[in-house]
Amino acid sequence: MNKTLSIILYEPEIPPNTGNIIRLCANSGAKLHLIEPLGFNLEEKALRRAGLDYAEWADMNVWPNLEACLAAISPNKIYAMTTKGSRNFFEAKFEENDALIFGPETRGLPEDFIFSLPGEQRLRLPMVENAGRSLNLSNSVAIAVYETWRQFEFQ
Repeated sequence: MNKTLSIILYEPEIPPNTGNIIRLCANSGAKLHLIEPLGFNLEEKALRRAGLDYAEWADMNVWPNLEACLAAISPNKIYAMTTKGSRNFFEAKFEENDALIFGPETRGLPEDFIFSLPGEQRLRLPMVENAGRSLNLSNSVAIAVYETWRQFEFQ
């Protein structure tokens, strides 16, 4: 992905999800940022099995907190991916140096962060009514990365 897209995982908890996302970012060119505390050790077998063997090809950083990450990458726009989103993800038009932030699997992003963003930057993936709470994290990131990359014409 020549145009820059940052994927931020805020306090991820499940090693195979993060491993799959590492692999996805390595194969799509998206930049991956992990915000501590992580719910696992980066050396865990489940993480390595799912994707850490791709870590050498992934542009990945670990940050002590969200503020340090955002200060370093200075995104054009930050989009919160959340079931509390007020805008359908597929209505957004992404630009170079945008960032998509995803919350931890068991609790999502903190509400104060979500609602600090303008409504048009709080995105949700469509789901049928009463189907479940949310999609799997690595599936959600994959949908988001490929749609963004499609909008960038796979450059």
